Amino acid sequence: MSDNQNLLAEQRRALILDEVRRRGGVRVNELTRKLNVSDMTVRRDLDALARQGVVEKVHGGAVPVVEATAHEPGFEAKSALELSAKQDIAREAAKLAVPGSAIAIAGGTTAYALAQQLVDVPELTVVTNSVQVADVFYGAQRSPAGTGPRPGAATVVLTGGVRTLSDTLVGPVADAAIRSLHFDVLFIGTHGISVEAGLSTPNLAEAETNRHFVRSARRVVLIADHTKWGTVGLSSFASLDEVDTLVTDSGLSPEARAEVAEYVPGLVVAGRTSESR
Repeated sequence: MSDNQNLLAEQRRALILDEVRRRGGVRVNELTRKLNVSDMTVRRDLDALARQGVVEKVHGGAVPVVEATAHEPGFEAKSALELSAKQDIAREAAKLAVPGSAIAIAGGTTAYALAQQLVDVPELTVVTNSVQVADVFYGAQRSPAGTGPRPGAATVVLTGGVRTLSDTLVGPVADAAIRSLHFDVLFIGTHGISVEAGLSTPNLAEAETNRHFVRSARRVVLIADHTKWGTVGLSSFASLDEVDTLVTDSGLSPEARAEVAEYVPGLVVAGRTSESR
């Protein structure tokens, strides 16, 4: 935020709201320093934003309001969001796939980016309900010379089911197929993450299919960029403590990382400041 006492109230409040959403919460004393205004001015701004329903005041500061959403953008629309973060996450997550193992990849645009990183991992068995993910592996199965299957190419199992706007297959057919299988690792994305709601999605059928994925996996790796933190979809499909590793990007705030650490054993932060614990 700029050090400018002459900001109009609406401009100042827009900057405060952006900071709250970007970091997952701010303290009053931080805002007074960054905006170079009084404590009272910041508190009035937070009161105004709280009345608008976009932040929730907490002791000493404010956090974003978590809203349940039932809207699900299509695959193409979501593909354009957080492209760099998704690529960073995909590269880090791919390191967790062991050659010769059986993995599952649920639907989503981050999963699609991951699939592109996994095509050269030898002898994988890949179960997916994503048409887009399956297409990536199918496209890489033939040898460069076109003379036959590429040595070490993944074996792909595509579940049946009803196709959603995000190009995933869901419903009873997909659920039955997943229930009958067991995976070493599940790579799964999410519409939203929060401590209270866990992992959630706007699509009820997709939530049920994702529950079966989680139950069938020995290890669950959540692949999600920082914008998913604090979002709650219509239906939850897993709690945070069901996740073994979260692979995210460096945009996830320190406060959010600390909250994740209370529930998730492994955290990998991808990107320029990549780190793990």
